[in-house]
Amino acid sequence: MPKVLMPIGDATEMMDTWYPFFRLPEDGFEVVVAGPEARFYHGVMHEIPPDATIPWDITREQPSYHIEATVAFRDVNPDEYAGLFLSGGRAPEYLRYDTTLLNVVRHFFEQNKPVASVCHGIELAAAAGCLAGRTATSVAKCQLDITQVGGNYLDQVCVEDGNFVSCRTWADFSALFKPFISRLHEANSA
Repeated sequence: MPKVLMPIGDATEMMDTWYPFFRLPEDGFEVVVAGPEARFYHGVMHEIPPDATIPWDITREQPSYHIEATVAFRDVNPDEYAGLFLSGGRAPEYLRYDTTLLNVVRHFFEQNKPVASVCHGIELAAAAGCLAGRTATSVAKCQLDITQVGGNYLDQVCVEDGNFVSCRTWADFSALFKPFISRLHEANSA
């Protein structure tokens, strides 16, 4: 099976992470989870609670499931992967300082391999310098991550820009996965 790399860390958003982990194999792609080290990571759930007695302006975070990274970033050979999936949550906020990971992310953009991003995953593409002249979407609070590096932000369910497909949150996955999987199949058949 062709492989899709999914970098994560502690505080990866589990809906952002589990859905591609299970969805992509249905179309013949193995998802390889990578982390700063090969180990289990703590996931989180982000939501704006309904009927809260004190309203939340932003998502509330609480513990969720765990997921194992089977490879450390330093051991990733990006040539072995057909595509890249950038999951969200708080993990990208600190992973964007990992220069090894940023080099891996750059590889996918430079080689025009399919890349998908959800929510805060956009922070990795921005930190890697891959969004200049690109159009993308993410949660509204990440608009600056796109525009401050020369990208164009659209508040849409899904944005397609060449090899790059982005969506705001996991609630937009029904619009994201069809074009992302199509790009993976096209790239894999070339």
